[in-house]
Amino acid sequence: MARAASSKTKRQGAPADLPSEQDILDFVNSTPGKVGKREIARAFDVKGTQRSELKRLLRSMAERGLIAAKHRKLTDPRSLPPIGVIEVTGQDSDGELIAVPLNWDTEVAGPAPVIVVDVSMARGARDDKQPPKAGERILARLGKTDDPDYPYRAELIRRLRGGPSRMLGVYRRSKDGGARIVTVDKRQRDELQVRPGDDGGAKPDELVEVEIKRDRGRGLVFARVVKRLGDVSSPKNVADIAIQEHNIRTVFSDAVMGQTKALSGKLDLNGRTDLRDVPLVTIDPEDARDHDDAVWAAPDDDPANAGGFKVIVAIADVAHYVQAGTPLDAEARLRGNSVYLPDRVVPMLPERISNDLCSLREGEDRPALACLMTFDRNGEKRDHRMERAVIRSAAKLSYQQAQAAIDGRPDDKTGVLLPTVLEPLWSAYRCLQQARARREPLDLDLPERRLVLDEEGRVERVVVPPRLDAHKLIEEMMIQANVSAAELLEKKRAPVVYRAHDAPSDEKLKALAEFLKSAGLPFPRGQVMRPRHFNQILAKARGGKFEHVINDVILRSQAQAVYKIENAGHFGLNLRRYAHFTSPIRRYADLLVHRSLISTFDLGTGGLPDSSLENLAATAEQISLAERRAMAAERDTVDRLVAAHMASKIRSRFTARISGAARAGLFVSLEEAGAEGFIPAASLEGDYFVHDEIRHALVGERSGETFQLGDRVEVRLLEAAPLSGGLRFEMLSTGKRGKPMTRRPQGRYRGKGRRR
Repeated sequence: MARAASSKTKRQGAPADLPSEQDILDFVNSTPGKVGKREIARAFDVKGTQRSELKRLLRSMAERGLIAAKHRKLTDPRSLPPIGVIEVTGQDSDGELIAVPLNWDTEVAGPAPVIVVDVSMARGARDDKQPPKAGERILARLGKTDDPDYPYRAELIRRLRGGPSRMLGVYRRSKDGGARIVTVDKRQRDELQVRPGDDGGAKPDELVEVEIKRDRGRGLVFARVVKRLGDVSSPKNVADIAIQEHNIRTVFSDAVMGQTKALSGKLDLNGRTDLRDVPLVTIDPEDARDHDDAVWAAPDDDPANAGGFKVIVAIADVAHYVQAGTPLDAEARLRGNSVYLPDRVVPMLPERISNDLCSLREGEDRPALACLMTFDRNGEKRDHRMERAVIRSAAKLSYQQAQAAIDGRPDDKTGVLLPTVLEPLWSAYRCLQQARARREPLDLDLPERRLVLDEEGRVERVVVPPRLDAHKLIEEMMIQANVSAAELLEKKRAPVVYRAHDAPSDEKLKALAEFLKSAGLPFPRGQVMRPRHFNQILAKARGGKFEHVINDVILRSQAQAVYKIENAGHFGLNLRRYAHFTSPIRRYADLLVHRSLISTFDLGTGGLPDSSLENLAATAEQISLAERRAMAAERDTVDRLVAAHMASKIRSRFTARISGAARAGLFVSLEEAGAEGFIPAASLEGDYFVHDEIRHALVGERSGETFQLGDRVEVRLLEAAPLSGGLRFEMLSTGKRGKPMTRRPQGRYRGKGRRR
């Protein structure tokens, strides 16, 4: 080792042969292993009486916080080790994930350095399929940067389980002068105490982010306020709670926005099929802001296909603007999809792309990937191909507007389009319906509740929109385009991210068979299950007392759809191959399919690079997780908004259906409001109630009184908790008569013991 003192800067008043403070710090930071007074003296050739001077110098540096002794090793408290534990604090204004060192002495070393976490490294750890959340602690490899604002960059090694976590809650003052946190987590029933000095300046009823602190000596749990988020009653905060809880990315970095701003709206028509004279139309919800699909249909003029139809489904060419390997692409991959909350959309792509450049606006030229299909008179597809095109939407229509025109109530816009555009579309749809009926996809009745918000963002009412033929027309044409994309790529053995939906598991089929047997309905076992078998059961139950419960139980028996690079087919749609192609503005999977089509059929730039093929499976898994995260955020937001809406209806009576049964109680869904809540089993009167897993019911041990999934009941609202989204009801109806439960399995619940 070269003598470090040879280029030292002299410390004022220090002997000439002593190293400077900077020399010592450089040596400490650059030397692996143990570093103490002896190692420093040897490195700088300090001998004799100078050792006492060195000892005093080191003591002075320690007193001023320049060095510290840990495990008999001198360290620089202002620098970080090559590997250390850090705590994620959230995102900065550029959307970067940031963290701070876990053990940092601010009194000695000053403010903790901000660390940028390299999210892409999460793919290297088996247990890290998503970026770490705020409050999580991770073991990371740390390296210095030249950025004064972010002096360190971290590469994730692994997550550390069991460390202090963070959560959201409401700050409340206690009557005794203390403070507590009521958490937003539905599963967290206990309040958290806030010790003096840990309130972070929070005011009563403010939404706050807290760090969980544990007193290991006494086993107590406390909360420390780390961020104030504002008035909890604000509707905006309801969505913010879900966004933070589920780690939804909301901020686009400067690099992403800079790239977006630089995109040109000028379109080069070279290599594109000109479809601007084809009167394609967009049909979307009334409040839609982006339009990524347009449709057109006409009778086929080929004499060999009499009665058949030509159909074009044109999809926004997002790959033209969002190319692989760019900041835009990296951000879209991390987000996975747009998140649709009742009061806002958290987009996958910046607004200039989703609502402008890639939105198929009426009367404006837009790049598109067009799927051109031909169907025979029976709705069977004869051929299909993909072309890169330029289109000009002839009209922007809503579902209600298009349906009204077909039903004989056209307006000024649809009246002109009716004979030449809309009627041919509906004729083609009726043709496709024939093939759909023969295919027999799973025919479940799945009404979807929708919140109508007032100007302040509060729930005005809950509605279940009618299912129009216009919805079904667009759905069927999108399905056909998705199938075509999957077939084209599979035929060429090109990479495909499939939308896979497996058949129900044997375990779920066994449970379903036992339930149907109890309802007096046969269930075909011992054969390969097809959607038509479920449809036959649904048809037999239609109009009967078990209709709702059988619909629910069959739905619960189904697997969850995911993205895969292996073709597992789509059980629910009864399709051998299926891929998402029609919504690249809001789903990353669709963008990947577009890129593969572009590469496979030489459709120009923006294809799928070879370097991304090895990561395709990991990407499919990541976007599947992102989809589930988005669904959970939407569900939690709706629950909280509805609970706030119901808070003024305490003690009111409602008609409901039992939507679930568990050992702890019954879940109910209000028929009018669509709200969902819980009835504790212990509140059911007059008997001991046992959970019958086969029948999805709670049954009285002595009386046989039965409350079963799908039953229509009267309930009274007792409690509404907007913070957690929970509703608690009281059962007013008497259960059905049934056979008493003779056994007493674990987990029985005792009612109050008095009759109604």
